[in-house]
Amino acid sequence: MAVTEREMTRAQEGDFLQLKGIDYVEFYVGNARQAAHYYRTAYGFTPLAYAGLETGVRDRCSFVLEQRTIRLVLTSALSPDSPIAEHVKLHGDGVKDIALLVDDARAAFEATVSRGARPVMEPTVLEGKKGQIVKATIATYGDTVHSFIQRGDYTGAFAPQYNRIQNPAPAPEVGFASIDHIVGNVELGKMDEWVDFYNTALGFRQLQQFTDDDISTEYSALMSKVVQNGTGRIKFPINEPAEGRRKSQIDEYLEFYRGPGAQHLALTTSDIIKTVRQLKANGVEFLRTPGAYYEDLGERIGHIDEDMTVIRDLNILVDRDDEGYLLQIFTKPLQDRPTVFIEVIQRKGARGFGNGNFKALFQAIEREQELRGNL
Repeated sequence: MAVTEREMTRAQEGDFLQLKGIDYVEFYVGNARQAAHYYRTAYGFTPLAYAGLETGVRDRCSFVLEQRTIRLVLTSALSPDSPIAEHVKLHGDGVKDIALLVDDARAAFEATVSRGARPVMEPTVLEGKKGQIVKATIATYGDTVHSFIQRGDYTGAFAPQYNRIQNPAPAPEVGFASIDHIVGNVELGKMDEWVDFYNTALGFRQLQQFTDDDISTEYSALMSKVVQNGTGRIKFPINEPAEGRRKSQIDEYLEFYRGPGAQHLALTTSDIIKTVRQLKANGVEFLRTPGAYYEDLGERIGHIDEDMTVIRDLNILVDRDDEGYLLQIFTKPLQDRPTVFIEVIQRKGARGFGNGNFKALFQAIEREQELRGNL
């Protein structure tokens, strides 16, 4: 009994931020209006709110899109000397802010900064006709940041200076429900440093670790550690490249993103077959799994509820752990640079990250790298 009490105490002490979830993910993009159209028509996100010249914002244009509990903010610059424009020039379209919902943004900011986080924006009250939001920001890997968002009694669509989009164009129903995890790529030798950052500054704990023996092919390899907050609602796998015969997918990302950044968002669905079929109908392209992967899939993972023929035809990957199984598939990059992409995941008890699929995934990615001349 004493051990259990100690474990509970450590968990309570470690989870000092009491994060409620991911409030939104903000992308800096070259053209927010066009990007909003893409995420609506291809990925089924409904336009929710807009900020720009018409709402009193002079330096940027932002579109907020949502799908169940997932909220994306797409922001582009209105002048060439804007930090937003500089970010896009350097990185291409990419994730800038993984915002975290809290009850007290000031306390979260002060606690993380006192534990070593680098401050980016002091706690700031954003006030409008429908209430106020408190926002504070700290830095993480590369040019990526975490904002702490305190919504309190705010009743507007998203935030002050955002107007609700009236009668938004319909979005196809694809079935995304939530953000399962967000993966960050960092430089060789930096993974442990950022794991320590999340553990120390944000009170996360390490959930899983994968070495280059676990995640490798004939040509390339990577190492990965997964950190999560106390409730398990927020999970951040962090990857770094490992030595290989050729350039790994992490090396390629770091080269074209010009540094560390968010590699992919994993979005959950309760019916991956239906979701993938709809995404394909919307024009979304996925990585192709090697045919040999499916030859002994039934023997490797046992019984699943889904039709194995359909799983093979759609190129969906399946993995099992002690608590169940999961199904997953990965899109091709969302933009011209081979950087950010989307993972579609359905969990049927499994709590892992598809480590049994790493080799097949790497082989699929390497085929795409070879076509780009980057392997």
